[in-house]
Amino acid sequence: MDALSFLEQELQNLKEQGLYREPRTLTGEQMPKAVYDGKSVVNLSSNNYLGLANHPRLIEAAVKATEKLGVGPGAVRTIAGQMDLHREFEEKLAKFKNVEACLLFQSGFTANSGTVSCIMGREDVIISDELNHASIIDGSRLSRAQIKVYPHADMDGLRTTLKEAEGRRKIVVTDGVFSMDGDVAPLPEVVKLAKEFDAIVMVDDAHASGVMGRNGRGTVDHYDLHGQVDIQVGTLSKAIGVLGGYVAGPKKLIDYLVQRARPVLFSTSLPPAVTAAGMEAVDMLIEQPELIDTLWSNAEFFREGLKELGFDTGMSVTPIIPVIVGDERKAAQLADDLFEEGVFAQALAFPTVPRGTARVRTIVTAAHTREDLQFALDAFAKVGRRLEII
Repeated sequence: MDALSFLEQELQNLKEQGLYREPRTLTGEQMPKAVYDGKSVVNLSSNNYLGLANHPRLIEAAVKATEKLGVGPGAVRTIAGQMDLHREFEEKLAKFKNVEACLLFQSGFTANSGTVSCIMGREDVIISDELNHASIIDGSRLSRAQIKVYPHADMDGLRTTLKEAEGRRKIVVTDGVFSMDGDVAPLPEVVKLAKEFDAIVMVDDAHASGVMGRNGRGTVDHYDLHGQVDIQVGTLSKAIGVLGGYVAGPKKLIDYLVQRARPVLFSTSLPPAVTAAGMEAVDMLIEQPELIDTLWSNAEFFREGLKELGFDTGMSVTPIIPVIVGDERKAAQLADDLFEEGVFAQALAFPTVPRGTARVRTIVTAAHTREDLQFALDAFAKVGRRLEII
C-alpha cells in the first residue's frame, strides 16, 4: 500500500472546497506587463514594488559580483561562508535603518522564524497580532514559548493581553504593513503599551521595506520611532527586488543571533550576486526617492478606481489592495476570469486568509503605467459585473 495514498483524498478535498490553485508560470522577466502561462497580462500579483527586480543597475552589480566572487559562498556563515560583501551590506543596512547593527538572513521568513525562536523560550510569552505573517507564527511555535494572540490592531485587546501575560520575558510582535489587507500597524500605540508592561517590541517590515518611511526605511521611520522599537525585520525580496531578509537592532541582539539563530547556523549564507544586487538597490532608494512617490501615486489611483466601481478594498491604505469577495469559489472565478481578460491578480483563500474572507489581492508597483492600471480597472469592472460582485 502506498504510504502517501491519503494525499490523493486531501487534494480532492481542496479541489471540492475551491482551495486548490495551480501556480501560474512566468516566462521572461518579472515586469508590470508579463507573460504567465503563455499569455501576456497586466501583472498585479508581484511584490516587485519599485520595479527593481530587473533593473540594469542591479543586474550589473550581480554580474560583476559573480565574475569576481563566484556563484555561492560555499558554507554556512559561522563555518566558512561569511564574506566581506556580507559585512559591507550589513553595515550599509544598519546606517540606512539608523540602528547599531544588522544581520542578513536567507529570506524574510527565516529572519522572522529564526529570530523569534532564538530569543524566546519556554518561560516567555509571545504576544502576536492575529493577522501576523506565517513566519512569525511558525517561529513562535518553534520557540515553545506561551503564545497569546490579540485581535487585529486592537489596542484595547493588546492592553488586556499584556496585562494578563505572565512570563520571564514578554515580546509584542506585529507586522508593519499587513500583507493580506494592506493596512498599517498602529505602531506608536503598540510601543507605548509595550513600554508600560516592560515588553520587547518586534516589527516585521517585509512589506514596508522600500515602501514606507523616508526613502523606504520602514514603519519605524514613518512613525519617527527610532530607538523605541527593539527588533526590526525586513526583506530583500520585495521592494528591494532580490532575495533574502535581515534583522536590524542593537549590536547585542545581532551578536546573539549569530551565535544561536538556527538559520544562521545551519543554512548557507546569501550568494555574492544577491548580496551585491541588494546593496545596489539600497543605494537606489537613497538616490531616487521619486520611485516611492510614483508607487504611492499609482496605488492611490488604482484603489480609488476600485472603490468607485463598488469593490470592497477592506482596510487597505498601501500598495497592497485586496478585492474582498468572501466566497472561495467566487474569488477563484474572479481571478480566472480576470486572467482571461488580460489581468493577473491572484486569488487568496484559507489558510492564507481566514475562512470567509477570500479575495483577489492586487499589488500596484511604481513600474505600472496609468494605461496599465486603467486597463486593469476596466477588466475588473467587466468581470465584477458579470459575476455580480458589483
